[in-house]
Parts: sequence; C-alpha cells; structure tokens
Amino acid sequence: MSVTVHQRPGVYSSYDASSVVRGSGKGQMVGIAAVNTVAQAGVVHTITSYDKAVAAFGSNGSEDMAELIRLALKNGASGVAAVAVADEDGYEAAFEALGAVENVAIVLCDSTNVEVQQKLRDSVVQASQARRERIAVAAGAKEESVDNLIARAKELNSERVVLVAPHVLDAEGNELSGLPVAAAVAGAIAGETDPAVPLGGAELTGLFGLAQSYEDNDLDRLILGGVTPVERVGGVIGVVRGVTTRTTTGEASDSTWRELTTIRIVDDVIPALRDALRAKFRRAKNTPQSRSAIRAQVVLELENKLAREIITGYENVAVTADAEDPTRCLVDFSFTVAHGLNQIWLTAHITV
Repeated sequence: MSVTVHQRPGVYSSYDASSVVRGSGKGQMVGIAAVNTVAQAGVVHTITSYDKAVAAFGSNGSEDMAELIRLALKNGASGVAAVAVADEDGYEAAFEALGAVENVAIVLCDSTNVEVQQKLRDSVVQASQARRERIAVAAGAKEESVDNLIARAKELNSERVVLVAPHVLDAEGNELSGLPVAAAVAGAIAGETDPAVPLGGAELTGLFGLAQSYEDNDLDRLILGGVTPVERVGGVIGVVRGVTTRTTTGEASDSTWRELTTIRIVDDVIPALRDALRAKFRRAKNTPQSRSAIRAQVVLELENKLAREIITGYENVAVTADAEDPTRCLVDFSFTVAHGLNQIWLTAHITV
C-alpha cells in the first residue's frame, strides 16, 4: 500500500496482505515444461513463489504455466525449475534443459499427448542414468475413460512415470484436463521427505474439484493398470494409491515396480551412498585398507537407512579390487525396501 509522508512527529504504521504461494523450503524441486509465449523458450527459470511465476510467465487460465507452478508449490515443492516451450516441437529441448538441472526430483509438462509424454519419460530415464535421479508425472486428457487411461499407462510403462487421473473442474465448474492434478501430485511427491511413506492418503490442496468419481471396480482396474487415482472424500481431495506405470517387463506382467515408494527408496539409497563415498574417498588409494574403509562407510549408510525404516534389511556387502582395472574397486550389496501400509484387514470372531 502507498504511505503518505507527514511532517508531524509521531509513530506511524502501515500494513499489507498477501495470498502469495511460496515453496515449502523443505521439499525437493519440481521441473515444469509448458507452452508459454511470455518467457523466452528454452531458458530455465527457478521459481519459488506464485507472484514470481506470474511475473515470469504471465497468467491467462486455469491450466497455464503459472497455475501449474502454483499447485506444485502449494502441495510441497521447495521450488520449480520452469522452462517455457514455444510450440509442440519445443518440448524435447525443454526436457533436455531440465535434464541438466541437478536438483530436480520430479518433472512434468503441460501436454496430454502420449508422444510428448513418452519423450518426457525418456528424458527422466536418461537423467537418472546420468546420476540425476527423477520421476515424471503425467496426466490424462479431458474426459478420458478408464480403458484409455490404462492404455496410456501401458504406452508409458516405466517405474519412473506416474500417470494420474481423473481430470478436474475449474472455479466455475468447467471441465479441464488432468494437468492440475498432475502438478498437485508432483508437489506432494516433492514435499515428502521420507521416500518410504506411501503417497496414498496424501491431501492435495489448491484444486477446485474433480470431474469424475471412480467406483471401487474402476479404482482396482486403474491401480492394477498403472494409474494413480485421486478422489474426493468429505470435501478433501487426496491420492488413493501411488503407483507407477510399470506393469510389464517385455510381454510379461510384472508388479515389482508397482508401488511408487520402491523407486523412491532406490533413488534415496543409491545417491546417498554415492555422495558419502565421493566425499570421503576423493583422493584415496585402492588398497585393502581403503577398501575396508569403503565397506565400513557403506555399512554405516545402510544402517542409517535401516534405522529410519527406509529399508528393512541389507546383506552381502563386499568391496573388491577390479581384476581388469587396478584403479577401480567394486562394491556389491543387497537391500530390501520398506513397504508402505496400504491396507488393514480386520477379522472379527463373534460369539452370540
């Protein structure tokens, strides 16, 4: 607000109010690529509040770039690495730009085109192989049926892709695509600091309503088909169960990577070990003493994950010199991921 400067001595005051949405400061970063004509295409902007998103990308609708950023921030993301896309042909370059950003954990785009989403999938897989582990969140189109959503999940089929449904309503009750849900879910995943905590039950804020309510049979089909459903219960919108689109290996059905927590735990444990070993053995010798110290550090890190209930056990930690390269040592180990609690079954024995 403007303040009038008076000449009379005294104590004066002013105030302002804001509904600005800011990043949580505790979660991870979300990456977004979206069509936008305000900002320069291909340039990564780090956004930590909704007002900065509007300043950088403008605001012109319920599914625009600023709105997706708002939902990601409101649901837990610490910030958003946002890249404007000039047109449909610009997504690949935008995904490549986001792939070079080190601290991004979740990525989404504003397209419901399956081919674009497949490029998004390929980009997160490539980034993860380059030691920048991340997960993609995709959305279905407006009015997409259960069968079509399951078919879309099959087209994506990756433990690093989450497909959400259903589509949503805007403030006026008009039907939109599932993009706002995808942005909210991306923020919720980024905001969860414990990778072993299941996404099911997470509340999603900032959404006006869902355009569809699934019956139990459809929920079963969606979850088994690799789709993460969202529902509204008691006025609260929340995730039913967090699953990935990875349902098959080759042509065979495979539930190994169904639960989202599995890949999230892997992305927590492996980078933590890498970082610890890189920090402590930057200039070390490949001797029995060094390899023993490396093994001790690996055990220490795994014990930490065990104590935090991220894993439930580990074994066979072995560190050996590579027979073909004397400058390399090999670290082998196995661990068991902690599983989320999705269901509690009660059996009552009644005496009359």
